[in-house]
Amino acid sequence: MTQRCSLLLFFLLMALISFGQASKSVLIFSKTAGFRHQSIPKGVATVSKLLAEHNINFVHTEDAIYFSADSLKNFDAVIFLNTTGDILNNQQKAAFKKFIQSGKGYVGIHAASDTEYNWPWYGALVGGYFSSHPAVQEAHMEVVNRTHPSTAHLPHTWIHRDEWYDFKDVKSGLHILMMLDETTYEGGKMGKFHPIAWFQSFDGGRSFYTGLGHTDESYDSELFQKHIIGGVHYVLRIK
Repeated sequence: MTQRCSLLLFFLLMALISFGQASKSVLIFSKTAGFRHQSIPKGVATVSKLLAEHNINFVHTEDAIYFSADSLKNFDAVIFLNTTGDILNNQQKAAFKKFIQSGKGYVGIHAASDTEYNWPWYGALVGGYFSSHPAVQEAHMEVVNRTHPSTAHLPHTWIHRDEWYDFKDVKSGLHILMMLDETTYEGGKMGKFHPIAWFQSFDGGRSFYTGLGHTDESYDSELFQKHIIGGVHYVLRIK
């Protein structure tokens, strides 16, 4: 399908959504220019299902042409799902920045922090950049905020199997949701301060990031599914 046909279908969908007076719409973006996660199809399917169940309209794409003022104005939030590398050109970056500044939302899942290393604004939006990881394994997370919609359902200690990111350039002032306990797995490099999920108000909008979501199996976890949709609700300002 050509980009022109894709956009025509997109604007038709947006017209139908507007006619139906839908309240919220989300763009799921999974473009990669670096490592490509095998779990992307499972992640997109899972997130799509969650959004549909919560009456949130969505479009999934890997085409950065959607990052223009004309298309972004139809969305209330963008989900970067295991994106990697430099995936937006300068014009698309400018449109996305204005989108956030207009009060819209951003959700980053796992490798969203392995994206756009040369764009400091994006790094600040995410809250930090990926630096390394050990092998996939089980670990304990201490849920330090159990009132946020992404974590209110979780136990004080959440035991989960995933690929555990170490981060660099972690931004000060983030509202930390969960901390990894490096004594419960092998290969962590951040020490006692190892955040793995957080949220923030940023440049007029809202941002939520979770480091989970590497494996297909992680998306089968009901706890993780509720974690994701809770983050979406936060950035969409749904109570």
